[in-house]
Amino acid sequence: MKRIVRFLVGTVVLLVLFFGVGFWIVFFSERPPLETDPLTLAGDGSKLNYCELPVLDGSGKLAAGIPKGNTPGCGYDHFPLPVLAECTEPLPEAADDIRGLWIGVEGGHTGHVERVEQCGSRVVVTAAGIIHDGGPNSTGGLTSNDTEGAVLFTMGDREYCPRTSASMIWSEGVLDFHVFGWGPVVVRRYMDGEQLLWEYADGSITRMDRLCQLPEEHKYPRPRGPRYQLGWN
Repeated sequence: MKRIVRFLVGTVVLLVLFFGVGFWIVFFSERPPLETDPLTLAGDGSKLNYCELPVLDGSGKLAAGIPKGNTPGCGYDHFPLPVLAECTEPLPEAADDIRGLWIGVEGGHTGHVERVEQCGSRVVVTAAGIIHDGGPNSTGGLTSNDTEGAVLFTMGDREYCPRTSASMIWSEGVLDFHVFGWGPVVVRRYMDGEQLLWEYADGSITRMDRLCQLPEEHKYPRPRGPRYQLGWN
């Protein structure tokens, strides 16, 4: 009986330590450096025609020659310019072409709008205040390294939003997002006819149609205040 109790106590302690360390990494570890080109963040990506996709003929920059894109703070304040605007590296054989601007029309996240950029083995997804950039670049690692784009709580004058990191790996025409680069698949994107399908970690599947112009209401992310206020201001 004592052995069982010790085993249970030890298991509980390990779980507490595991989740405690994970919570510290997600919220209190050093924020990733902002490596997105300032001109990209300052520009207005809502004015572009996203049905006119860049020609990937190798005449311009390679993906590895462009700085990494990531989320400024806990979210950008307006829809930025494309991160890979100057890149013309052809896609690898394993990749499907899912580039463009998409809106959810059926399933779990209807109304969701996202921009998908591709160049070489690099993929950038921009939506709802976040910039997820995975693949070869000139300033950071291969996995995305940014924040989730929503403030979970504040302490004093500081805002805390969760950090995220994932690799983007093509597997038979499906773009799999592996958490931390080595963990399980949490997100999948792939084409089904003319629609882009987005499978999310919550089990939802969203069908998305192509857009040529960003809807005006998506130029600025929806304001999302902190869920919790801790301490005193």
